[in-house]
Amino acid sequence: MRILKTFILRNSRCNGGRNCSISPLIIIVLIFMLFPQTIGLCQESNSEYYHDGPYIFWETDTSATVFYLCDEELKKESIPVSETLRFVGFCSDTSSDYVIAADSPQIQPDIFDDVSKIMAISDIHGEYDLFEDILIKGGAIDNELNWIWGDGHLVIVGDVFDRGAMVTECLWLIYRLESEARKFGGAVHYILGNHEMMVLRGDNRYVHEKYLEGIVKKSRIKHEDLYSPDMELGRWLRSKHLVVIINDIVFVHGGLSRFVIDRGLTTQQINDKIRIVIDQSSARLAFDDFSRFLLGSKGPLWYRGYHYEMEGKYSMETSEDIDKILVYFNADAIVVGHTEADSLMAHFNNRIFSIDIPMDELGSLEALFWENGVFYRIDYRGNKKRLK
Repeated sequence: MRILKTFILRNSRCNGGRNCSISPLIIIVLIFMLFPQTIGLCQESNSEYYHDGPYIFWETDTSATVFYLCDEELKKESIPVSETLRFVGFCSDTSSDYVIAADSPQIQPDIFDDVSKIMAISDIHGEYDLFEDILIKGGAIDNELNWIWGDGHLVIVGDVFDRGAMVTECLWLIYRLESEARKFGGAVHYILGNHEMMVLRGDNRYVHEKYLEGIVKKSRIKHEDLYSPDMELGRWLRSKHLVVIINDIVFVHGGLSRFVIDRGLTTQQINDKIRIVIDQSSARLAFDDFSRFLLGSKGPLWYRGYHYEMEGKYSMETSEDIDKILVYFNADAIVVGHTEADSLMAHFNNRIFSIDIPMDELGSLEALFWENGVFYRIDYRGNKKRLK
């Protein structure tokens, strides 16, 4: 349905997606896609729907089990490990080579200076095709999905998880690009969003049924335990930050509020604490004010005060509030996802950049691009429009 909507939006005669007149060609395509049984076409098979993986369980430092859901059957292989775990994908990814370090991922710095160029994307929500497309159009990867962006920095501003049916594919693409970028002097920063924290802490209310009805049922592993500390993706996610600052630009999923300043919090304190919060018990969480703040509506994961007020919780930030926040963090601008905007946009006099866009309406993702002190929006065609 996502592909169908993109096709319609790009091939209809519209004004901003509204008051559209649809061509006869699109009507024919609609009939074929929505009612294939009436014209002798086969609907998507369940076996394709339930491909998922790989997942890697670290049994010991020298042995790992790799498993998939493949054609609705659980397939697994125990693989010996030396300094690295190496295997070739054995489900729908048979052309993919995986090289995984035996040591846990290292926690990277959260502040960077003198970066030549930056691209930021947010709220992918398992929409792998749209994610891949904007990375190609933005020039970060080539058509073979290889990193071609040299020493540039790519920032994923949270919410890769939930809603969509290709979360695993998105995670492994980010995982691989992170390693490739490092070889060229670049970097990939995956910032934790509220949906990452929901999944890691066992809140599955927005998880696509593919996972709960597929890999979870077949493996008898709870969904959150697919990302536990003894799973490769789980230990990788536990190395990530809530806040990263690059060239005096703050990247955070929800936002940094005046309440962060009131608590006197630093980025290091926030980032160190969230890695503890991931595995905190509900009892310890109940008596840990700092943890509850990070997971609450005023914390970096859920805050929406740059966009509107939350009745009974907080008012919308003022221009003066934004000034104070930027001065406190010694920053020039803040980039956020989480709260959907009509399009990727700048507000508060080009100090706040909102990059969570309505994929359903636009049929694509957009990316924020920064170079030589100038911000741009990259659309699905790869066009760059200056924002600042």
